[in-house]
Amino acid sequence: MARNELRPVIKLRSTAGTGYTYVTRKNRRNDPGRLTLRKYDPTIRRHVEFREER
Repeated sequence: MARNELRPVIKLRSTAGTGYTYVTRKNRRNDPGRLTLRKYDPTIRRHVEFREER
């Protein structure tokens, strides 16, 4: 099966400046802009905002 460009692989980088990233997929039809999620950063041991980087 070919990779679908409707659900690309994206990196979510921590806004705390630790450099920690999550890798996930997103649906471009539902989220056309940059994705922002609140997730756990194990470097600083707390939940922070993670933003999509391209």
